[in-house]
Amino acid sequence: MFSTIDSIRGIKLAEKERLLSKNLIGKTVVSKSGKRFGEVGDMAFETRTGEIIFVILDKPTSFAASFELEKDSKGRYQIPYHAVVAVGDFVVVAEEDIL
Repeated sequence: MFSTIDSIRGIKLAEKERLLSKNLIGKTVVSKSGKRFGEVGDMAFETRTGEIIFVILDKPTSFAASFELEKDSKGRYQIPYHAVVAVGDFVVVAEEDIL
């Protein structure tokens, strides 16, 4: 059985949700001012609602390490999804919403 919050790679999702979420994996995460945090390695979400809770960083930079970000059970930095302000070629986050 899965916990309330699971990663995108940990369970099967509806096809449409999986495709949308899968498009984020590997994208570079940057601040609004263009400072690099790392790449999207995974996502944590609320199992019952499908709501994304965290973007989990892969290849975090020293800039990401300068924040007091929560870590997942594997020690990877997590950025709250509510801090994401845009998704395109990059995932853009608002630094002020991380703190």
